[in-house]
Amino acid sequence: MQNPGEGPKRILLLSGYDAASHRRWREQLIDLLPDFRWASLALPPRFFRWRIRGNPLSWLNEPLLQQPWDLIIATSMVDLATLRGLYPRLAHTPCLLYMHENQFAFPVSSGQNASADPQMVNLYGALSADCVVFNSGWNRDSFLAGADSFLQKLPDAVPEGLIDTLRDKSRVIPVPIEDRLFTDRPSLLDQTCPHLLWNHRWEYDKGPDRLLKLLTVLHQRSVPFRLSVVGERFRSYPKAFDRIREQFGPCIEHWGFLENRGAYDQLLRQADIVISTALHDFQGLSMLEAMASGCVPLAPDRLAYREYVPDVCRYESYHENTALEAEAAADTLENLMEKQTLACSLETWRASSLAGDYRSLFQHLITTGAVGS
Repeated sequence: MQNPGEGPKRILLLSGYDAASHRRWREQLIDLLPDFRWASLALPPRFFRWRIRGNPLSWLNEPLLQQPWDLIIATSMVDLATLRGLYPRLAHTPCLLYMHENQFAFPVSSGQNASADPQMVNLYGALSADCVVFNSGWNRDSFLAGADSFLQKLPDAVPEGLIDTLRDKSRVIPVPIEDRLFTDRPSLLDQTCPHLLWNHRWEYDKGPDRLLKLLTVLHQRSVPFRLSVVGERFRSYPKAFDRIREQFGPCIEHWGFLENRGAYDQLLRQADIVISTALHDFQGLSMLEAMASGCVPLAPDRLAYREYVPDVCRYESYHENTALEAEAAADTLENLMEKQTLACSLETWRASSLAGDYRSLFQHLITTGAVGS
């Protein structure tokens, strides 16, 4: 390991399942903190079960893992405990685990078989790391609660104090929002026909069926709107999207994934209200991006939204009653339109603001090897 004054400290960043948000955060960190000397290893975001258990094997003969590093940063999909065992040098290198999500709060779809393996990878990784960083307080709290519940179900020989140990070395630093996205525009809320934006992955856990119900309620109430439904789309997607396009075609401004980032950024600046109907969101990057661009948020009163979406912009959460939740969302939307709600301030999520938090933590770990107080 380098001595002080010998040049930039060396950081190896490991992404075990390099999904779009993970890749964005990884590349963003490298750009934000050029005073470190970076290298990274990333595996494609496919074959989830194999990735989360198999990444130490996939990297078994990786030369970069044989080199000396001042700090290892691994994403939550990395089996860090196994990796530190296979590469003894890493056992003496400070390691930070960044939790984009946690498997204790991750919903299991009907097409998946429940398994404790992903949860154990998260748990062992967090225990083996010197510091665990979460992208939201809700992510941290749901991880600790889920791990506690999981440990209580084990039959015997469970050490005491594990949750307290994990809590003590946990920190919250969000995925930053790029400075370029922040606009100082006045509220563009069109009270006569607001432009509604739904910009999430086209998957069941983002609640497309709840979006359909909300739009249906707005139509029944004769509330006019324009609609853009964008986001990452896969070959198999919930049928609610087809029904939305069929029933509300005349209202649609944009539909489907926007390949061009500039076009997407422009849409964020043009929309009036960004909507979430999600049942699962560990931070909510798509919401934060739109809010930074001047959109007024409309989100359920659950998940990480309580940390940055104002009370007046959150509608009552009815997890088991989608019809009641749609009515609550429509009530909140009409209230926002009536009050001409202004955009929200998100200064603490700016990349230029969060860069210092990341830098300080990295330097502290490199110097002391521990998270500190």
